[in-house]
Amino acid sequence: MDLITAFGGSFLTQLQSPTLAFLIGGMALAATGSKLTIPDAIYRFIVFVLLMSIGLEGGMEIREANLAALALPAAFAIIVGCLCVLIGAFTLARLPGIERDDALATSGLFGAVSASTLAAAMIVLDQEQMPFEAWTPALYPFMDIPALVLAIVLASLHAHKASGDGAGEGVSVVGIVVDSLRGSALSALLLGLAIGLVARPEQVVEEFYDPLFRGLLSILMLIMGMEAWSRLAALRKVAHWYMLYAFVAPLAHGGIGFAFGWIAHQTVGLSPGGVVILAVIAASNSDISGPPTLRAGIPGANPSSYIGASTSIGTPVAIALCIPLFTALAGFVFET
Repeated sequence: MDLITAFGGSFLTQLQSPTLAFLIGGMALAATGSKLTIPDAIYRFIVFVLLMSIGLEGGMEIREANLAALALPAAFAIIVGCLCVLIGAFTLARLPGIERDDALATSGLFGAVSASTLAAAMIVLDQEQMPFEAWTPALYPFMDIPALVLAIVLASLHAHKASGDGAGEGVSVVGIVVDSLRGSALSALLLGLAIGLVARPEQVVEEFYDPLFRGLLSILMLIMGMEAWSRLAALRKVAHWYMLYAFVAPLAHGGIGFAFGWIAHQTVGLSPGGVVILAVIAASNSDISGPPTLRAGIPGANPSSYIGASTSIGTPVAIALCIPLFTALAGFVFET
């Protein structure tokens, strides 16, 4: 009962937060037929600044962090990302009317990580005064890359098997990893991590990135809201199974992430806020690096299925339900 009360309070707080308000506002604008558009160049700039900020903060913290404490959560992030894809491969891919390529692309997207959801969770934890290790956002690529790579490899293996070319022949795992690392989102994040590790960017972070972070995030949420509503109609045309999966998967994946985070808390002292971050990135679904990577890696998949499921249902569920749920759960589980 205490958990339900805590979740209800956190959810109501989320409804009043600028993050969710801008997301809902974007959906409302699209639903009413608003002609408001935000140029793609601005969207890409916002994403770059947010990921650079997260990367710089993470790199600076990793520089001072206990690497032994970081190693286990990073390993868990890899495991969780792969588990999310495998769950989709053995559930969604087996449902009637679902093409295997579409299911694997969707599983890969839901196993990968959303930078906007990660940023929103960091804001909420700050508001809730629940501290977390600054290096926990650096878990992003440890979950994101393996999930995308595994989905593409499984799709490639299936394609070769179906065509009779021999399972695995011609599948370049190294090439897939390199392409993922070259993606704009991961490039920005990894660059920020590298600069934070080897340089002293504290002043530029304090004077440029930190003041812009919340304002740019609100614009990104507005864009995500408009995109979510516009994709909903396309999703209805594909299959209702995707709607069910897009609603359940963030909750299930987040629960798996929370469980692994709890283990990390017991073994290496990961903070409650760090557990929430791990749960939220597991619950999130990639909105930046994933779509172009999967479009190139699984060209036979229908973008309306995986992008529609992600933007119209998955992202709102991750932000509006999973963030307050796992924040409340952490308060309940780790209450002293």
